[in-house]
Amino acid sequence: MAKGYWIVRVDVADQERYKAYVAANAAPLSKYGARFLVRAGRFENPEGASRGRNAVIEFPSYQAALDCWKSPEYQEAIKLRQPVSTIDLIVIEGYEGPQPG
Repeated sequence: MAKGYWIVRVDVADQERYKAYVAANAAPLSKYGARFLVRAGRFENPEGASRGRNAVIEFPSYQAALDCWKSPEYQEAIKLRQPVSTIDLIVIEGYEGPQPG
């Protein structure tokens, strides 16, 4: 079964208030088996648009990634994030097909 991922790009307007969202999202992310592969590290943007902060979060399955986003716990966390940030978030199924090389 293919894993699921959140690909997140966010601009944070108020870092202190954003910390409440980070604290609130920990429980639903843990509940659905999330694991950060990328979390606000150094980056370059050679093409297209970007935001100030990026994350890639892996889930055991695409369904788990969707269920986490739809969960009541995460929907409550969103309410903390919305007033202090602008976000692009996609939920995407992992790829298990042929690779280059």
